[in-house]
Parts: sequence; C-alpha cells; structure tokens
Amino acid sequence: MIGVWHFSFTVADIDRSIAFYADLLGMELVHRQEQDNAYTRSLVGFPDARLRVAQLAVPGQPRGVSTHDLELVEYVAPRAEPTSTERNRPGAAHLAFAVADAPATYERLRAAGVEFVSPPQEITAGVNRGGYTCYFLDPDRITLELVQVPPRPDGP
Repeated sequence: MIGVWHFSFTVADIDRSIAFYADLLGMELVHRQEQDNAYTRSLVGFPDARLRVAQLAVPGQPRGVSTHDLELVEYVAPRAEPTSTERNRPGAAHLAFAVADAPATYERLRAAGVEFVSPPQEITAGVNRGGYTCYFLDPDRITLELVQVPPRPDGP
C-alpha cells in the first residue's frame, strides 16, 4: 500500500450533499462527473448502474496520491432505500475533520441548521486530552466529527 486514495459516502442527492460539504463545511469541489459505462457497472456490481460523482478536498492541505479526500456518489440507478447509519452498527463509518476552534465551528454549523449529537465535549483522557470533539450529521445522517486537538509541546 502506498497511500489512501479517498474516502467515499453514498448519498441520496449529490447536489444537496455538495452544498453541505462545499458551501457549508468549506471543502473544495475538485471534480464532478456522470458515470454511465461498462467499467463502472462492472466495478460496482450492478448491471444497470448510473452514478453521479463528486470529489472534494480540504483546501490548502497537501495532496497525497490523489487530488481529493472525499468522494460523494449518488446512484441514479439502481436507486435504493437509505440504510441505517447509527454509529453503533457494524459497518457504520464516520469522517473526522480537524478544526482550529470546535466550539465556534459548532455554533456556526448549528445556526445553519446542522444536527449535532452533542455540543463539543472536552477530551479528558488519552493522547488528545485537552482538546474538544463532537459528532454531527450530514443530510443523509452520515456521522461526521469535529476535532480540535490540544496544543502540543512539540508543535501542531
């Protein structure tokens, strides 16, 4: 293995999700495309697959082996009902975003109508003790996390 290419979420409405991740959270939309070809159908295992895809990146961060950090995928076909995204279910995932000020980011997002599991909690144990963290939900109820790490004596 030489690196992580991206992390992906399947979403119900790609335009709504782009607005959330790019406009509200501040990620950069790197690329959009429609995928309606034999290669994609074979890859995803659905003979009638048609996808809308968006790639997003955290602005100003060094790029690794890819140009993006998060890929959003909407299955135009075949459509499916949403799955449970409860955090305690095996197979559930979340994506954590590092922020400089978790309480201020929480207040800004909460004022914009974002649903939070809890307000920022002080981290009281472990390597990030003294920082803050909280979970929140995207428009498809996918769990996301804000993490404000404490200052480190040896740098960021």
